[in-house]
Amino acid sequence: MKTLPLLGQFLGRLCWNPYVTADAAGRRLLFQCLWGLYSEHPGNAVERKANQWIRKVLCQLATEGDDDPAQALMKQMGVPPKEYHLKVLRKTVALLQENIGKSCSSLGNINQRCSCDNILATSEACVPLVTCPEAAPLIGALLQQPVTCVRAALSEDFLDALSSAHASQCLSLEEQAVVSLWYHNLPSLEEAVLSLLECALTNSRSIPQKQLEQSLLPKACAQHCSIFLVVNDIFRSILKQAEGKESVKYFIRTFTSCFLRELALQQHQSSVSLKAMFPQSPQRLLLPLLTRPSEMPQEARKHHLHWLSGSLQRLTEEEEEGDGDTSSSTRLERYHRVFEAWFLLVQCAHWVQVAVQLLVTSEPEDCGPLLWLLIFYHHPTNRGHHRALQLVHGREAWDHLHSLFLVSARPLPVDRLQSLVTLLSPQSQQPSLSPLLTLNLLVHFAVFLQQSLSAATEILQTVVDRSGLVDEAECVLSSLELRLNEENCLSSDTKRVHLRIQALLNTVTRMHAASNCADNEAHTLTL
Repeated sequence: MKTLPLLGQFLGRLCWNPYVTADAAGRRLLFQCLWGLYSEHPGNAVERKANQWIRKVLCQLATEGDDDPAQALMKQMGVPPKEYHLKVLRKTVALLQENIGKSCSSLGNINQRCSCDNILATSEACVPLVTCPEAAPLIGALLQQPVTCVRAALSEDFLDALSSAHASQCLSLEEQAVVSLWYHNLPSLEEAVLSLLECALTNSRSIPQKQLEQSLLPKACAQHCSIFLVVNDIFRSILKQAEGKESVKYFIRTFTSCFLRELALQQHQSSVSLKAMFPQSPQRLLLPLLTRPSEMPQEARKHHLHWLSGSLQRLTEEEEEGDGDTSSSTRLERYHRVFEAWFLLVQCAHWVQVAVQLLVTSEPEDCGPLLWLLIFYHHPTNRGHHRALQLVHGREAWDHLHSLFLVSARPLPVDRLQSLVTLLSPQSQQPSLSPLLTLNLLVHFAVFLQQSLSAATEILQTVVDRSGLVDEAECVLSSLELRLNEENCLSSDTKRVHLRIQALLNTVTRMHAASNCADNEAHTLTL
């Protein structure tokens, strides 16, 4: 009582309550406080009123059972215990919800005292209630309360409790409340991103588009620029660790596509610019890469890709020319610019797919810029200054595939198939060229070249099976199908391409199932 004088005021106000109770743990403390408040020689009517109330409460506490202190009241009211506790909880939630409405934004007079402290106090009081369904409206109101001043902060304990309960599926929140939770609580946002990314990191097969479309993350990113910046930073970190993992690139590309679709729906509500969303990206490349192929005439796409390839090539040449610079900060700045350009290209990899598609039907003399763009996508860093050698090997791979898919005789030449398998093998004697680059070319030749489906299937099946890139082939095919679906073209040629993709996907899926069966049998024999 001496240390906390306000405790006396609190207990004094309890005089106006018709019924006060406490559990077994709190009863002893309440006894001591009430005894300290009791006036042996009351000097006025207030003290006499307080003494009368204290005697009543002391008698009540002394006669109540330890197991159920509210039993007496429930008997008086004739209310079953479960109904009583639910009504008390709902009343408490309603009173707390009234408090959070009394913030700066609701004040009519600027001279009125700010009551935003209620937000913090109410969120702290909600910590034990986060898993109660009855508290859901209050929790949603707290999360979506506009931050009108620095005093309107939510309790960290409250946010941590919400994040833990939501992650363990002990709490059901409305969509907008979940978005607000991510906005207020960084750990919960990181956990949501990493749980989605886990599919890409632990499963080398393609990530279903529906999983990303059903996720709230793209929508949350479109609503809050700060959420998108955090998500992008996580993607940067993961991409640096898994540079050559095609499923991670596919995940990032698909996520960005879903995000841009949501952003287009939010444009009339939000004035956030693309520059604010992509502050680290080279601004000259931002709009050209974010423009979707479907928004551009087909005859303009090759010129657009040549321009992109030339711009990226100049950017990388600036970095390579500065390698001898004695300033480490300058070298890091140039490396950062190249990385950000590559990261944006990964996010907008639909243009890489268009480049590979055009490579299938291009003449040899037109392949240079498109092939350079494809090589940069798979080899963003010029380790050991081998990009010139990569271009030579890339041209050899293109020539090899071009001549192989033009062969009409059966059976297919074994030596040409085997040399292609060697190019795709991770143990290839040409480590400077990514097997995934050759695989991308192989898949696009199989899909877009005017050759019989049976021949294309035979080439793809033979080469992919021998090279062991079944999962990667499925990922490339799924990503290609996703892009064509987004373009929403209904021409007869597009329908033919879709049928070929489905046939090739079915073939690869059967190969994957057969491989799993073989692995299981081998494991059983080992046991």
